[in-house]
Amino acid sequence: MEVVYEDNHVIIVSKRSGEIVQGDKTGDTPLSDTVKAYLKEKYQKPGAVFLGVVHRLDRPVWGLVVFAKTSKALTRLNRMFAHGEVHKTYWALVESRRDIGTGRATHWLVRNEQQNKSYAYDHEVPRSKQAVLDYRTIGHTDRYTLVEVRLLTGRHHQIRCQLAALGCPIKGDLKYGARRSNPDGSICLLSRHVEFVHPVSRQLISADAPLPPDDPLWSCAARL
Repeated sequence: MEVVYEDNHVIIVSKRSGEIVQGDKTGDTPLSDTVKAYLKEKYQKPGAVFLGVVHRLDRPVWGLVVFAKTSKALTRLNRMFAHGEVHKTYWALVESRRDIGTGRATHWLVRNEQQNKSYAYDHEVPRSKQAVLDYRTIGHTDRYTLVEVRLLTGRHHQIRCQLAALGCPIKGDLKYGARRSNPDGSICLLSRHVEFVHPVSRQLISADAPLPPDDPLWSCAARL
């Protein structure tokens, strides 16, 4: 965990692939508990530490996660996320040398709970939810393409599913059609940038995630 931004009401951290944001049936220590322990030690808090989870990242994804440190910030951030007032940008290394250019992708996603997977359709079907994102090609390495994605809706596995539907599965993402897994179990998807008006001070907050460490492919992509 790396703290990217912190004030009295908000803390933004960069999570590593493999970490879960909130506790689940695996029993693994979630990122929320790690952040609580950090706050308890830093501020020498004698009792329980308040921390509100306002959004999540899939376990194999890297990058920025926003938490609320106060109940006031939690209520307001929840409303802001629901109304699309928090702007998130992602970088994805995809298994395609095809330049998909710049555009908007609209699909209707159906979530399969048993498979923990979403399926994309180009038209509305029963139980589907509309998913919209903007994308642009940043550049190419020898074997992969770096794509920037801005989410306009928040659906289960939305970026992973929609990029795969465009013929560009994310490197390492076997669930959505990648040729092979990454050795560390990650997928090459990074929550790179977040921007929003602070829920209390009303100042503009803008934060960037560091690139995944010790990965020459990401370092190469960053130079594109």
